[in-house]
Amino acid sequence: MADRPSSGEIFGIPYNFERPSLGRMLSSYWEPGEGMLVHKPFGIGYTLNLANWRSWIVLGVAAALLWQENSGPGEELGGEEEDPVEVVVD
Repeated sequence: MADRPSSGEIFGIPYNFERPSLGRMLSSYWEPGEGMLVHKPFGIGYTLNLANWRSWIVLGVAAALLWQENSGPGEELGGEEEDPVEVVVD
């Protein structure tokens, strides 16, 4: 059986299954000269480049949406929960 490469591209999507080191992990998430998306240090696809300001906007929007989802409707109205409403259908 032929040896398979541990990194490369399939259909334009990068993959890397080499054992990650701490230096490679840190350098892949912080690449000042690159765009917003960079190759993942381990696995398939892309990840955010934290040296790019656009990545911080994406993280901020994701955090705001997560906070909004977890806050729920009861907290928006001052924390008061309403009683269930009974609906009668004829």
